[in-house]
Amino acid sequence: YAEELLAKPSGDFELGTDPETGRQIVARDGRYGPYVTEILPEGTPKTGKNAVKPRTASLFKSMSLDTVTLEDALKLMSLPRVVGTDAEGVEITAQNGRYGPYLKKGTDSRSLESEDQLFSITLEQALAIYAQPKQRGRAAAKPPLKELGTDPVSERPVVVKDGRFGPYVTDGETNATLRRDDDVETITPERGYELLAEKRAKGPAKKTAKKATAKKTAAKKAPAKKTAAKKTAAKKTTAAKKTTAKKTTTAKKTAAAAKSAASAEAE
Repeated sequence: YAEELLAKPSGDFELGTDPETGRQIVARDGRYGPYVTEILPEGTPKTGKNAVKPRTASLFKSMSLDTVTLEDALKLMSLPRVVGTDAEGVEITAQNGRYGPYLKKGTDSRSLESEDQLFSITLEQALAIYAQPKQRGRAAAKPPLKELGTDPVSERPVVVKDGRFGPYVTDGETNATLRRDDDVETITPERGYELLAEKRAKGPAKKTAKKATAKKTAAKKAPAKKTAAKKTAAKKTTAAKKTTAKKTTTAKKTAAAAKSAASAEAE
């Protein structure tokens, strides 16, 4: 039976129908591993503000396409599971990410030892984990807030991460901050790709600081030429004055000598 399903063009393993929604549940082999998802009715909007994203969840490492059941799929798609709240009212959830199972409380994430803990861990156990200090040494990368599939342009996986200035989408090369109207829980893959495309279209940020500094330096150097010109002009003027003075002195001496000669002849 599994071979027959794999031979289908779609490659879907039909698992059954969700009793609550009436939607068909299938298992597929994706680029990043096997997963389960629901088939949305025809006519369901896939883009825009009213877009509906099908529930999707990766299979556990202990599961396979030919053994996963409808019950397994519904449990997987029920994640993240709310474990409870701490004394300050902050919600703790159990989630299955690309890098494995983990707990999330606000921005604080803690890894779980096994995938089965996602459905079995209690609030007391979760609080005990958070009561322990984080392990020092090599810090584990924060798990993404959401996975959006593969970008059609860069062909790289796109995820939503929690950054210093809020959530953003990234494909590992380009980062784009979510807008005010975007929400981590409802953002669609298409919207994520759109934000990345807009960021790429803007190009890298222009660096103006160096140009401004260069202009200031050039402006400062300009007066030096004027000063040099003034000094040259001053030297020429001084030299001209000296030459004029010499000519005047020589002329006076010549005139005096002529007068003396004339007087001598008269006597």
